[in-house]
Amino acid sequence: MRNLERITINPAQMGGVPCLRHLRIPVATVLRLMAGGLTEREILSQYPDLEPEDIRECLRFAAASATEREQSLPRSA
Repeated sequence: MRNLERITINPAQMGGVPCLRHLRIPVATVLRLMAGGLTEREILSQYPDLEPEDIRECLRFAAASATEREQSLPRSA
């Protein structure tokens, strides 16, 4: 996996949560918008400081985070 250069973590900004390019836009916010069904175009219109590559970087970050640790999932009935 490529280095996640667009994801920045600064303890003095936004409580140290991962953000995009030192902006006050948390990665989690972008992921929640995508999970809620917004398109890339809609997200970019709501956050004009973002670039299309920022959204792709959020997805790579989420994928890397999901594979970093093993989680127990509830069994379906």
